[in-house]
Amino acid sequence: MTDTALNRPGAPARRFDIGAFVRQYGVLIIIAVMLVGLTLLSPSFLSARNLFNILNQSTPLFIIACALTLVIIGGGFDLSTGAIFGVASVSAAWLAINVDPLVAIIAAPMIGLLLGSINGIIITAFNVHSFLVTLATSLVYRGLAILVTDGKLIPVRVEEFAWLGRSKIEMVNVAVLVMFGFMLLMMVILNRTTLGRAIFAVGGNEEAALLSGIRTNLVKIITFALSGGAAGLAGVITVSRLSMGEPQAGAGYEFDAIAAVILGGTSIMGGAGAIWRSMAGVLLMALIGNGFNILNVNPFFKDLTTGVIIVLAVALAATGNRR
Repeated sequence: MTDTALNRPGAPARRFDIGAFVRQYGVLIIIAVMLVGLTLLSPSFLSARNLFNILNQSTPLFIIACALTLVIIGGGFDLSTGAIFGVASVSAAWLAINVDPLVAIIAAPMIGLLLGSINGIIITAFNVHSFLVTLATSLVYRGLAILVTDGKLIPVRVEEFAWLGRSKIEMVNVAVLVMFGFMLLMMVILNRTTLGRAIFAVGGNEEAALLSGIRTNLVKIITFALSGGAAGLAGVITVSRLSMGEPQAGAGYEFDAIAAVILGGTSIMGGAGAIWRSMAGVLLMALIGNGFNILNVNPFFKDLTTGVIIVLAVALAATGNRR
């Protein structure tokens, strides 16, 4: 319809649908409200130092949520990211001490990529739901990390290894720059490539995608491989920052990442979503945590608040789907 037609006196006016607007941009509205509220409660909240600190502390979760978005859009679930994080953590620590720091930094994401690929292969080969497969492999991977370390921490006192997690360029941590680079890569894959279009197609209607010639099993394997690689990258960044490899590292990250993706508005049914939405979800969770720290509130209320917001987000999404 042309602009002229829209402006004719007899043309029907396009009404603003506030419900659709809230469903589309609700997470950004909540973030804006929280930014204003926290700034009023604590003027130092909006300082560059505090904002960069929030980004730095949330970098591992940002990275995992980015790749997990592709899995969920593709109709899958990955509950093994926390365990892969732990395997990458102890692997990177051991390699940094016994082989070479650079080898450790490169190997950790590769190990994650391998473990994620195993997830995808099992899911597609046996046609089992990803929820069950990754729940099982998370136990295997976590047990492997504990077994090879005997459940002990691995201190890493190697200066050449610490730069990834601690070094800064001006006020920005190198890890934050890595996170933004990874985010852009995931955006390009999802929005500008044949693979990205295939992921949306598989998540929207797998049978139709298969009939259209898409290699659906390969698409699934790739998304789980990327999710594992992201967990490995997040793991090595954390070890570099803390100078400590821990077999239990990353426990619970899988749930935080899923929560962030859902909070951002990516459909848990698959076929719809965006990287920016998951990033907004992580930022919202980080602001909730930072805000409760500023207000010195019982941490229980952080989980309670996050849970309530997730329920509201799912309810809004369900309402939109029914329409």
